[in-house]
Amino acid sequence: MKNFISVHDVSNINNLVKKALAYKANPFKDRNLGADKRIGLLFLNPSLRTRLSTQVAAKNLGMEAIIFNVDKEGWALEFEEGAIMSGHTVEHVKDAAPILGQYFDILCIRTFPGLKNREDDYSEMFIHQFIKYAGVPVISLESATLHPLQSLTDIITIQETWNQPRRPRIVLTWAPHIKPLPQCVSNSFAQWVNAWGEADFVITHPVDYELAEQFTKGAQITHNQDEALKDADYVYVKNWSTYTDYGKVYENDPNWMLTEEKMQLTNQAKVMHCLPVRRNVELSDEILDGPHSLVTREAGNRVWAAQAVIASILEQSK
Repeated sequence: MKNFISVHDVSNINNLVKKALAYKANPFKDRNLGADKRIGLLFLNPSLRTRLSTQVAAKNLGMEAIIFNVDKEGWALEFEEGAIMSGHTVEHVKDAAPILGQYFDILCIRTFPGLKNREDDYSEMFIHQFIKYAGVPVISLESATLHPLQSLTDIITIQETWNQPRRPRIVLTWAPHIKPLPQCVSNSFAQWVNAWGEADFVITHPVDYELAEQFTKGAQITHNQDEALKDADYVYVKNWSTYTDYGKVYENDPNWMLTEEKMQLTNQAKVMHCLPVRRNVELSDEILDGPHSLVTREAGNRVWAAQAVIASILEQSK
């Protein structure tokens, strides 16, 4: 594994999941793998689980992790090629990234979509410019369109909690929210479940909330949430804004919030969410605090997903 930006960087999902679960069973078994190496975590927007879990994972492998909040502690970066830097940006990524590549053995980047211009966001210019100029492996800690560490975590969580001989039925359901959110987590979850190919996968959302087909192709898609939830084994809850008329919120229908009443349609499904979650807007207290919820376990698995990815990159770069 050279970089970790999407599922396309993974040759075998199941092997990577096994690697992560092996670290969960024995976190320090490769404590010297990253000895005398540094990993840089650059954040262009806030984080809690991603930041801390990646830092813990690197420490478990013997690496030194250094965190830098670019949006608060560094110069405003320019990413456009050929830019005339007469505005608010102070330093070009083609000057900053090669220096960071000298400071670190692995560089992790967290960016965020502007939700203003779909073409700009879906070009993934920010993270691709770091890959182009840094000269070291790059790990996405979330980009404008994808969140691969979260999605790997989700597959890990599903695999460790599923013990039936049949394929699980997994449902990704849209949820209401008070503001427009990006499609990153939903895109990524759809991409990974489809690539994994070991589940019956359904996506449900209101009309006009279609995700990009490049991520959803292979899934069944319906606007009827009750129909989607019928006999579900896992329900992944997430809000996202519109893709076609980009970054909009057309409705905030509270009837799309998952409740215990709706859970009666499922096969005693486990409920997942990437967090943070707006309680009693996206998910009810009764679900989050009840026996169906996997959200705490899921968040805990973020460490093992990150550790498996970092270790894979270190092993290949030996």
